[in-house]
Order: sequence, then structure tokens, then C-alpha cells
Amino acid sequence: MALLFQWLVRLTAAAIVLSVLAILLVYYLASRSLPDYSAAVTVDGINAPIEIVRDNANVPHILAQTDADAFFALGFAHAQDRLWQMTVLRRTAQGRLSEVFGTTTLEIDTHLRRLDLYRLSIASVEAQNAPTRAALEAYSAGVNAQLAEINKGASGRGAPEMFIFNAPIALWRPADSIALIKLMGLQMSGHLDAEVLRARMSLAVPDAKRLGDILPDAPGSGVAALPQYASLMPDLSTLPVYAQNTSGQHPLSPFKAPVFAGASNAWAAAPTRSASGGTLLANDPHLGFTAPAIWYLARMDLRTGSVIGGTIPGVPVILTGRSAELGWGLTSAYVDDQDIMIEELNPDNSEEYRVKDGFKAFETRPSIINIKDAPPITITLRWSDNGPILPGAFKDLRTVTPPGHVAALSATVLSPRDTSMTAGIGIMQARNVKQAIDAGVFYIAPAQNLTLVDRENIAMKTIGAIPRRDANHQSQGRMPSLGADPKNHWEGRMPYAANPEFIAPLGGILGNTNNKTVERPFPNHVSFTWGDTQRIQRWQRLMQARQVHTRDSFVEAQLDTVSFTARSLLPLIGAELWFTGEAAVEGTPERKRQRALDLLASWSGEMNEHLPEPLIYATWLRALQDRLINDDLGPMADQFSHVEPLFIERVYRDIDGAAQWCDVVQSAPIETCADMARLALDDALLEIEETWGSGLESLRWGDAHQATHDHTTLGKVPLLRYFVNIRQSTSGGDNTLNRGLTSGDGPNPFENVHGAGYRGVYDFADPDSSVFVTSTGQSGHFLSRHYDDLAQLWRRGEYILMSLDADLARGAAVGVTTLNPASEQ
Repeated sequence: MALLFQWLVRLTAAAIVLSVLAILLVYYLASRSLPDYSAAVTVDGINAPIEIVRDNANVPHILAQTDADAFFALGFAHAQDRLWQMTVLRRTAQGRLSEVFGTTTLEIDTHLRRLDLYRLSIASVEAQNAPTRAALEAYSAGVNAQLAEINKGASGRGAPEMFIFNAPIALWRPADSIALIKLMGLQMSGHLDAEVLRARMSLAVPDAKRLGDILPDAPGSGVAALPQYASLMPDLSTLPVYAQNTSGQHPLSPFKAPVFAGASNAWAAAPTRSASGGTLLANDPHLGFTAPAIWYLARMDLRTGSVIGGTIPGVPVILTGRSAELGWGLTSAYVDDQDIMIEELNPDNSEEYRVKDGFKAFETRPSIINIKDAPPITITLRWSDNGPILPGAFKDLRTVTPPGHVAALSATVLSPRDTSMTAGIGIMQARNVKQAIDAGVFYIAPAQNLTLVDRENIAMKTIGAIPRRDANHQSQGRMPSLGADPKNHWEGRMPYAANPEFIAPLGGILGNTNNKTVERPFPNHVSFTWGDTQRIQRWQRLMQARQVHTRDSFVEAQLDTVSFTARSLLPLIGAELWFTGEAAVEGTPERKRQRALDLLASWSGEMNEHLPEPLIYATWLRALQDRLINDDLGPMADQFSHVEPLFIERVYRDIDGAAQWCDVVQSAPIETCADMARLALDDALLEIEETWGSGLESLRWGDAHQATHDHTTLGKVPLLRYFVNIRQSTSGGDNTLNRGLTSGDGPNPFENVHGAGYRGVYDFADPDSSVFVTSTGQSGHFLSRHYDDLAQLWRRGEYILMSLDADLARGAAVGVTTLNPASEQ
């Protein structure tokens, strides 16, 4: 027995030693890919020595003598810090994820191949102007120079993920950068989803008024009634009523639900509304949270002056930022830039589709998808005159496509002459508002509202192609339409001068929260679907509360967590519940309901992470919407994962008879809206008790509203996820200016999954006092201290200085990388 015990001790000790050695080996291999920020590197392709000074937050300040050298150094810095992110985004755009991740990403690859995004990106390279092509070439050379350094120095393959997902890295090409912009365009437009949903709801809810309740238009002038979808299409009786769309559930998929399409805030003040007499600009674009964040801070010296702000690794443009003379910010414009066309197949030849004068053959091309640990598959890409043909499984298209038909997608992002990159570089190099607006003419997709300030003026211009539609379009682009009917086809794009534009407003303040910007009759409209009706209300109040604004007041507005939605809806839904009835016995559901109502009655609507009221409110509203729609919509109710404030308001104000949603159609009694509110509150309190505990006063919104900055490929790996994911208790909610959009499903539907990954506030009275921050850190390497060093600043609402002073950057630099031209050696 003693001998057995001795051997057990020896084996256990050996196992521990081997485990420690394995951990040390993994750490050593992973740490090999940490870049040396103080290295001197000799490279081909530059004209003179370049310094990349990394300040104390690891923001690279690129000090170069020519534009080409500056773009080269930006590519080098991007590849130093975010190589894995860049390669994964490129593979996504190319439809080549399955070569690395196997069958789990095959659906994503299949959809991206059918859209032919990368071929369109290659074609678009020649459409750029000469300076942009030169910038793309120089940037690509910089990325490739870092790849050469990795190979030369055996630097851990450039990123620790490369050891797990071993795949060769191709050289970077100009088309790769354009493809990344197109990929963002797909992610940031939800009009395809909106068309499918409206068509399906038209079939499920034939009453036009009730359809207008659950899919409300943004407040403003009325929209002419649309025909029912059934009247536009041939026999729809055999279509599935419900289908589960899974294409957006993978963390690498760009095909998210429309609620997760791009969102953002931006506002500006003219000198007359600024306490310091200089213009002000605030911008915080909203995208899905990841670790690292999609954003990367950088400063570049160009011949037109230095620029600093937020970039996306892989794209050689400061997308939101400032120079010494100009500041610019972006918000999603929600331009209706996608249409679904239903193409009728030739019953005698499925490779042909109906056109005005008969049938025409699809343009076809085979495409081979290689799959890790599985045989390759070949798919046939098909295009009609209206765009690529998409499978019925994509975005639930099968539920709106009649038998004998297929769906094609018309989208501005599918242009083979996409000059958005030219526009981005032109805006970055502009010196005043007019030059920036002029540069925006080349922008195609994704459509954005460009907010601008120079030393004297403020402006906002919608940039991006707006499709020109026939006034007699069957569905006005709001539902799928027959592709054979010429009046449904796009007729080019609207003139750039017709895009919404606001220059030097008399009030001295302008802004956008993805809200409706203009009301124009079809076909001169911008969109029927907008991204916000709530945040704009709070923004207007904050802007009008002060005669003049400062950098700090803009920061306060950017971080504001008061919910206009809560303030406006709670008095409506609780009108017959507040302070009614006698005191209930402790421990009864009635008593708990009274306690919850007492808390909400004295609540300011602030979605503060430390308060219980936001969790009670959010759970109540969610339960209430479920009760209102589940019996009427059945499985279709699952399409509404987030509370629609306008729907709740219409029901409780009984607009056009909307209160009938409160009656449960399957029950004999007639339920009132007060009944629904009370039952939903009981549902909410039961859910809270089961999930978070019974003590209402001890609840914390931040426990439920955790920001989920998850690694897109390692975030679900056991044990490793604790090192690569960043989780934070956060304030805010779906409809606050400091937006923290909840997931809407899963075990915790209140997880904060989408918000401001970048925040910037620019003050042109003292430009070097401008500030910015991202939600994680500059490095994509989870062993780097710069992987998450900005995350706590971001959570606390703090920023770092956004200065163009090179000496200030040197003063606390974490390193200075010197790039020397090989020709000098």
C-alpha cells in the first residue's frame, strides 16, 4: 500500500510539473507575438525614416515626411496590434472562414460567396482616384512589411490565435481594405430584414391598422397605405409561416438582426452656442461589442496636416476624428439602400428568369469553398439583372418567396465601382466643412450622416448612394417586389445634391441619433425605417437646457443614462396601478407588486447600474410586450426580441383602436390594458425572483446589464474565455444616449452587447484638449497590458487626451518604433 501511495504521489507531482511546463510553454509561445514597440526596423517601400511614437495609451503617432509613408506606417501599426482581427475580417469578406474554422462557418461563407463581395471589391480598386490607389498600395505594403518581420523574427506567427487556428496569411492587397468597408455596409443595413418582416407580418396581421401598431412608422407626416403582400405575389398559401433564421447567430457573422444594425450619436455646436467661442463636436458610433474593440486609435501626419481619431484595422482612413481645422463624425443614416426582388423562374428551364419581354438566363459562376477537416463543396453563384440570387434559408426569405420563384438582392453596397474609400480619404484630408461635403460625393455605402465642424461652421450631410425608384413602385421598397416588373427596378441613384443637408443652422446646434432627418414623399424619401425615436427626445432636452455648451457638457450628454422611454411609458402603463388598493400582507404577490410600484414611482428614469429600478422596469416592459403580442402573433412574436416603445404607446393611448391588443383573443373574458399591465408586472417580479433574488431593493441593474466584450473566436473556449473576454457592469439601456443595447434573448436578455465602442469629443477653441476613448484597448493580444487598459476608463465615462502635440506623446511613450528605408542601408 505504501508503495502504491508513493507512486500516486510521484504521478501527481509529475502531472503538476508537466501542467506547469505546458502553461509556461503556451505563455512563451503566445508572448513571442507581443510586438516590440521600441524596435528599429529596416523595410522596403518607404522614402525616408518614419517614427511611430506610441503614447502612454499605446496610441500610435505616425510622424512621416510623405503621405505614402504615413499610410505605410499605419498599415504596419495595424498589423502589429490587430493582425488576427484583420485576417478574420478579410476571410469573412472573402467567404473563406471555413478553411480555418470548418463547417461551423460554412453558412456564413456560402452567403458571402453568393453576394460576391470580394470580387466586387477587386473591381472597385480601379474606380478609386490616383491618390487613393496610392494610399491603398502604401498601406498594403506596410501591413506586408510587418508580416515579413514576423516571419524573419519568428515572432509567434504575429498573434497567439495563430497557434490554435493555424492557417497561412496571404499578403494584404488594396482590395482587402475595400472589402472591409463593404463588409461593414452589409452589417449596418437592416432594410432586407425589414422588408421580409413587413411582408410576413402583412400575411399574419391583415388589418392595416394593427400592422401599423406592431411595425410603427417614425412620428411625422403619414405614409400612404401599402397593399397587402398577398396582393403583390402569386400563391403564397404553401409558404412556411415560421422559420428559424440562424445565419446571424455565429459571432463571426455579419448578418445580424436589424436591431443590431449600425447605430450612433453625433452632435455639434456653433461658436454662438459654445462657451469658449469655438465649435464643438461629439461622436460615438455604436457597433457590437468585441474584444478587442473594432476601433483602433491613431494619429497620422499628412501633407494636408495631422489627423487623429478612430480607425478600423484594415482600412487606411481615420473614420471619425479631427485635424487642426476640421472635425468629423458618423452616424448611420438608415437610407433605404436594399430591395428584395422576387424573380419568376422559367418553368421549363430553372436557369432562366422572367424579364419584361420573356425569359433571360442567369449569370452563373461556380465557386469552390474549402473546408477544414471536410471535403470542399462547390456552389453555383447566380445573378439576375437585379442582383445576386440568395437561398431561401438566408434571412427567412423562404417565408416570402412563392413557389417557382427566387429572391434577388439589389443593394448599393454591391456596386462594382464603389468609391467610398476615395470619399473617406478625401474627407480625412479636407480642411473645412465645404471641402468635406464635396469629398462625400464619392461615398457609396454604408450610407452615413456626416457631422462636420471647422473653426467657424457646423454642418451635417447624408453621404451614400440613395437609390432612385419609380413613383409607381409596387411596394415603395418596403416589401419584396416582382423583379420582372420594370417599375420595381432601380433607376440609378439620386443626385448627391438631393441628399439631406443641414449647414449653419440658425439655432447653432445640430445632431443625429439615427432619428428621422427629413420627411419627403416617395420616391424622394430617404427611408421609411429609422433607427431611433427615443434617444433624440432626451438629446433635444439636454441641448436646449443650456444657452451655451462646453466640452464637458457634451461629454455629460454622451454619457447620459436617463431613459426618455421609461419616463414616458411608465405613467401610461401604470396609470391604474399607482397607489391603488389597500396595503397588502407581507409575502404576498400583491405586496411585492406594491413595493415595485413604489420604487418606480420615485424613480427618475436613470438607467444607473447601481439601482434596482432599471431592472424592474426593463423586465416589466419586456413581459408586457410578450403578453400583448404572443396570442395574436404566435411564433411570429419571437421576431420582436426588444421592446418597441411606439407600439406600447399606441396600445396604451388606444391610437386607432390599438388597445385591442390587450384582449387575449383565446380567452372568454375581455382583458383591459390595466389587466395586462398588472399581469405583466407579476410575471416580471416572478422572473426577477427566480433569476436575481427576492430582495427588490438589493437588485443592481449592472448585474444584468453586463457589457460583453467577447473574443469572436476564443470567447466560448472553456478556461481560455476568462482571459480573452472582458465583462463589465454598465449603466444605460436600449434607449439612452449612453446606449447599451441588450441582447434580447438567451439566459440573460439584458446583457449589454452593442454600444459606443468609440467616444470622441472635439473642442476647436482648444483642439488639443479634445478627448477620445475606445471600449477595450489598442492591442489585440490578450497578454498585452494594452488589451484592456482603456476598458475601465470607458466604463467609468473617462477619456484620454486627443492631442496632435508630438512632444506630449513622446513624454510618456511606451515605445518608439523607427522604420528605416532599406535603400539607405
